[in-house]
Amino acid sequence: MTDSSVKVSVAGRTDVGQTREHNEDTYLIADLSTGELCDAADGQICHVGPRGSLFMVADGMGGAAAGELASALAAQTIHAHLMATWAVGDDTSPEQFAVSMRAAVEEANRAIHEYSREHPDVRGMGTTVTAAGVFGTDLYLAQIGDSRAYLVRRGHATQLTKDQSLTQRLVDAGEMTEEQAEKSERKNIILQALGPDPQVRVDLTYEQLRRDDVLILCSDGLSGSVRRDEFAEYAEKVPDLATLCSTLIDLANTRGGPDNITVVAARFDGEGLSVSTTEQDPGYHVLLLPGDEPPEMDFRVGYPTGGMAAYKRPEQPEAASEPAAPPRPLRPRPPVGLIGTILLLAAALLYFLISR
Repeated sequence: MTDSSVKVSVAGRTDVGQTREHNEDTYLIADLSTGELCDAADGQICHVGPRGSLFMVADGMGGAAAGELASALAAQTIHAHLMATWAVGDDTSPEQFAVSMRAAVEEANRAIHEYSREHPDVRGMGTTVTAAGVFGTDLYLAQIGDSRAYLVRRGHATQLTKDQSLTQRLVDAGEMTEEQAEKSERKNIILQALGPDPQVRVDLTYEQLRRDDVLILCSDGLSGSVRRDEFAEYAEKVPDLATLCSTLIDLANTRGGPDNITVVAARFDGEGLSVSTTEQDPGYHVLLLPGDEPPEMDFRVGYPTGGMAAYKRPEQPEAASEPAAPPRPLRPRPPVGLIGTILLLAAALLYFLISR
């Protein structure tokens, strides 16, 4: 990006919640032009540099030490890979930025997978990641798992990411409503994570930013307790982003705080951004790069078929003394149309029943 008239104010907070003994979440905020990391606990305002900015939330799994390690390794690897490739490369096109974002997440998966293979005490560890890259006036999202990105525009919140979870598949298939999914005992079964498998399918999406947009990244410890309309409500009435992050975390904790809670909030401004209109609603926009083939889609579910396993998050706090590996995932056969969908859901349900 060459336009320095885009400004971003940003803040981030993380909290252990009310029931966990350890915080397995990680967040990261970085200037990709300088490589500088920012804690942003008190909020700060900066110009978006020529190489853009990076915001990230990761939610680790696999027991206290393993989960913390996986999420931290994901954040460090994604940032380091972007600084070693994108930040010093000659190609500064938006296309190359998106390519670099996806490659950085794939490299994080490789690093976590190799580390767990070499260290049996943390074997099977994994993490979700929602990585948001801002370049020029565009936002690029690289997603694995069920951490989320919301965009608040003109007083309305839109979920920009799609959970890679069993309940999301059921919602897309028309077998469950969003309200039922939020209350389901199966909502902690995710279909992808960084680390457990040697390869992942990164969900790459994009959005054009507008003036006064507010981006909220969060782990499911927040999205599982705070409704989408409440993100919009609080973003409107709490302009200070550090206070907004603390307010949202406090709200989740008053509702039980059953998991670690992490949030990064960013507000975009500056003459480089257009003013939003009613014709410019944000949404879930899949980005296919040159050379990509549209994935084979299950016509009922709307997801790429094949290559996904089910991972169930722990439901109780882990013991502090001995990190536990996550349960061994089921590996259902790649679904093909309706029959494949039924097989996938049956396998995931069986997994849920035997793991209780």
